[in-house]
Amino acid sequence: MAPIQKILIVKLSSLGDVVHTMPAVQDLLAALPGVEVDWVVERAFAPLVARCKGVARVIPCELRRWRKQPLSLQTRREWRAFKQELRLQSYDAIIDAQGLTKSALVAWLAHTTAQGRRFALANRTEGSSYEAPTRWVSDVAIRIESRVHAVQRARLLCAQALGYAVPEALDFGLQPGTLAATPTPLDKASLNPFVPRKPFVALVHGTSRADKQWPLASWVALGQRLNHSGFAVALAHGNAAEKATSEAIAAQLADAWVWPSMALDALTDTMAHCAGVVGVDSGLSHIAVALGLPHVQIYNFDTAWRTGPPQGVAQSLYQVSVTAQPCPNLQEVWQAWESLDTPVLCR
Repeated sequence: MAPIQKILIVKLSSLGDVVHTMPAVQDLLAALPGVEVDWVVERAFAPLVARCKGVARVIPCELRRWRKQPLSLQTRREWRAFKQELRLQSYDAIIDAQGLTKSALVAWLAHTTAQGRRFALANRTEGSSYEAPTRWVSDVAIRIESRVHAVQRARLLCAQALGYAVPEALDFGLQPGTLAATPTPLDKASLNPFVPRKPFVALVHGTSRADKQWPLASWVALGQRLNHSGFAVALAHGNAAEKATSEAIAAQLADAWVWPSMALDALTDTMAHCAGVVGVDSGLSHIAVALGLPHVQIYNFDTAWRTGPPQGVAQSLYQVSVTAQPCPNLQEVWQAWESLDTPVLCR
């Protein structure tokens, strides 16, 4: 078989799943010097993938939106344009890291070289969605152990597909960009909008599932402890309801700032300047992990083993998860925060 030169990763969504796939890209780039990697992803997450080191071309799609109006003129035009962009390049390896019908369709539509092959998952892993078409359209279906962390699943898939061993070191390769220069409420004298007078901790309370949320009173009490410890508090939001929650928390804190609405890339760049993050199981929390920030992730279910900060790696000294039902209490989260072994935190 000829040397692999071009690889296509198909991982469309969701935000956390996209983040969890980034280390696999870093692994294969290190194992196969000189290869080029393209990535197909939902347009909403394309700015984040563009910050993943080594990705040559980000190919955005909008399958979520197209499925709502499949026969509309706009959808048909955009679908044709997407297929045209997808087929600009032929690939030596196409890896469906999603394992769903929609990702199988994209992998099938993409062109391989004469010796190229399509790789996919052969089985469902615990806690993850899986649909059979992903293996139907593949040339090689790879079986992965059923109980495996989401990050490790992608790493194992790519390693077995391309013939290398998964390295011990973990690198997400997420590279934040440069912040814009606009004054902020926290530091009107600064030219950098996201560098307040003292270090700040971002509280990530927003999540798409109500059963993953942490009580508002707990966020307020945590913010008060952080203020007392010398930290300002920053609050992100992704919609009107989350903004209202951020404002309700900030109103009860001595030093807090509700971030303005930001696109995903700007939010990533801003979060990179935090002293740390405390958040629920959500895409933004997973971005905090990928950025290597001190982080406590809050779980109301025993699923941290699958999506929480990976353990047994260098980052595990300053990234931890806390799990309890119906939810962790304030003291458990605070003890986890204080346990973080990192010089970034101000004591």
